[in-house]
Amino acid sequence: MHVHDLSAADDDFAPDAAELAAAGARWALEARFRLGNGDGDWASFSAGLTERPDPDAGLAGKLVQVAEILVASHRRILEYRAHDRRQIEDAFLAEASLQMDASLDVEETLGRIARLAVPAVAEGCVLHLRRPDGHLAPVASAHVAASVQPWLQDLARDDPWLAALRRRAVDDGESVVLTGNGLTGGPFGAGTEGPGRGVRAVTVNPLRARGKAIGTLTFVYHRDSSEVASARLLDDLALRAALAIDTTTAYEQRRRHVELLQYQLLPSALPQWPAAALHAAYEVADASLDVGGDFYDAVVDRDGRLALVIGDVCGRGAEAAAMTGLARHTLRTLLEDSTPPARALDRLNAALRGQSASRFVTALVALLTPTGQGECAAEIVTAGHPRPMVRRADGRVEEIEGAGVFLGVLPDIGTEPTRVQLRPGDTLVMFTDGLTEARSAEGVMFEDLLPQAVRECAEGPDPAAELIARAAKFRATGNDDTAVLVVQLEGTP
Repeated sequence: MHVHDLSAADDDFAPDAAELAAAGARWALEARFRLGNGDGDWASFSAGLTERPDPDAGLAGKLVQVAEILVASHRRILEYRAHDRRQIEDAFLAEASLQMDASLDVEETLGRIARLAVPAVAEGCVLHLRRPDGHLAPVASAHVAASVQPWLQDLARDDPWLAALRRRAVDDGESVVLTGNGLTGGPFGAGTEGPGRGVRAVTVNPLRARGKAIGTLTFVYHRDSSEVASARLLDDLALRAALAIDTTTAYEQRRRHVELLQYQLLPSALPQWPAAALHAAYEVADASLDVGGDFYDAVVDRDGRLALVIGDVCGRGAEAAAMTGLARHTLRTLLEDSTPPARALDRLNAALRGQSASRFVTALVALLTPTGQGECAAEIVTAGHPRPMVRRADGRVEEIEGAGVFLGVLPDIGTEPTRVQLRPGDTLVMFTDGLTEARSAEGVMFEDLLPQAVRECAEGPDPAAELIARAAKFRATGNDDTAVLVVQLEGTP
């Protein structure tokens, strides 16, 4: 407790002395106490008296009790505020996770991380990712003012002070928070010009996921430094962002590897054949990270005939990929050697059964033999595969009948060749069930629309790609790999 004579000048007790004196007090008893908030802050209050306080009168003890009540109330207020702030932070982090986990596209995820933090966390945000050479490259940024965005992008790319700050965060594995004089020497703070002059704080958090450093998350604050996001929020947000980025990056790499392997199971090019144009298209199902079993091929045999192959291995994954390679290369070798289509499928069936595989294969082989005047005799053999279609030059669409069960299960597949005469202007269309089983939101199958789609697409410059594009636009469910193989006989009948 401190006793003050209000008639004497006391700079340590201004302006309380003047206010108490004006109220008629001659003496003052001042209680000073720590607030107990962990920051070392002090507070005080005073009681004005007309007579000098008596130390034994008990007033000092009452003031101590008041001080204790004030400290407890202050602590309770701080606890309430901290609780409210945690709730707000938790709600933000939950929404951030939903936003970041809503897409498996890398670029979209990076953009979402930058945008969701502005202005909720800070006025500006920059995301850097670590390249294989160790360089931290900017990949996304956002600022509450669109006019400031180019400036922030330039700093993220070229500023050496900011680059050193990022390296420090990555090397130390800890967040960096700079305010006031800590901004000296950089592009931010009162000593700079342009948008950086209004920046009052900068934070950099390392991004780490699954034991590896993948980048940094930088925030630029134009608000008062006391409003900088808490370390808890920044660390948690950085962790969630790192996991989201690492997950989407791994998914993208896996998807590219699957697509690469998938296309390695297909021919690199289709052969040239007189008076006919060949087209093929393939679409990998987006919903899967396993290699599918659809395949196609086209070869010219030693007698100059054109052999077309399309097939589908049941299921996905490594075993399906192995069977796909076996099926395509077996048929290719046999057909190049002028083996009849039915015989080639029988040989493949025996090879598959000899592998004791748990999967079956559907396949279709069409052998085209020139018969003169631009016409061809087509021998078509199917083994459990969707029936092909012929679009005639006059616009009629015919489904080609066929018999035969799928390969790899029974010793006798019961194939019965079907023979069709193809004339100039006719188009033979073969496909896998990913095309026919595409389903609209109303439950309609694309199979119901396929004859019309074949009629309209067959005369186009790339009918295979057009058919797949139409099915993809139509599809709401039934997402499966799709292969289409088309041969157009050139000329007019």
